[in-house]
Amino acid sequence: MKTRKLGNQLEVSALGLGCMGMTAVYGPAADKQEMIKLIRDAHDRGITLFDTAEAYGPFANEELVGEALQPIRDQVVIATKFGFDIDPDTSARGAGTNSRPEHIKRVVENMLRRLRTDVIDLLYQHRVDPAVPIEDVAGAVKDLIAEGKVKHFGLSEAGVQTIRRAHAVQPVTAVQSEYSLFWRGPEAELLPVLEELGIGFVPFSPLGAGFLTGKIDESTQFDSSDFRNYVPRFSPEARKANLALVEVVKAVATHKNATPAQVALAWLLAQKPWIVPIPGTTKLHRLEENLGAVTLDLSAEDLAEIAAEVSKVQVQGERLPEAVLKMTGL
Repeated sequence: MKTRKLGNQLEVSALGLGCMGMTAVYGPAADKQEMIKLIRDAHDRGITLFDTAEAYGPFANEELVGEALQPIRDQVVIATKFGFDIDPDTSARGAGTNSRPEHIKRVVENMLRRLRTDVIDLLYQHRVDPAVPIEDVAGAVKDLIAEGKVKHFGLSEAGVQTIRRAHAVQPVTAVQSEYSLFWRGPEAELLPVLEELGIGFVPFSPLGAGFLTGKIDESTQFDSSDFRNYVPRFSPEARKANLALVEVVKAVATHKNATPAQVALAWLLAQKPWIVPIPGTTKLHRLEENLGAVTLDLSAEDLAEIAAEVSKVQVQGERLPEAVLKMTGL
């Protein structure tokens, strides 16, 4: 497995594994023992970065990841996230975000227990808390790093000014946001700032929540608990229009003797050497398919062709529901 560095210091596999969908969000939770096996199979195939969060469940995903990785803890990088108003002891959810320093420190103690570890490799603020100065958040994580409970600081879905301010207090190792051929918003401001500051980028939904695999069309029916039912970009009308983008990816995949998912991931990997996508899956054959992207070489001509064809497609629909979008880019 090829490796990459986040923040010029944290070395991880070129692809990580997003574990969120194993317990929720894209339908009912998968079988726990099967997911433990899948996580360990991912490590056997070279993946070293595993992404979770206290909000996934809440808590259930961290517990799953902790159990799965306990036997190989010293061989992997665990990334998790704080920042929503969730009681660390009861899991009762509040109305929004909570990044008060005292809350962060309570949360981390519980994370360490659920993850069955004595240190968190990469701790992200899940969403910016408008009620708490980012300098206070960065300071709290800096304290946790000094105490040996956290190794690296990250931000998720943060705006560039927030990133600069946080980085001035405690160097930010990685920023996580959505990025794919389906959503290229980070290219305008975020990627240049990350390059300037030497911060790694971890795109979630690198396959457009499954859309770029070519397995979804306007007639696809999602489970009633699937988050995509509420995403404007996944309305049947938007999906029908957005299939034009998938056709671009499929054409390149045919030319390269690859799958659409492999092309979409290889395109991300080709953007910057400090980008580490974290596609999620609950199926071993999809995991192995995704890993094929690491060795898929897209030439300058391939990338130019993709750019030219994608520029002709106007993607329809917002990437998230309005209420969720309001919590991003702060």
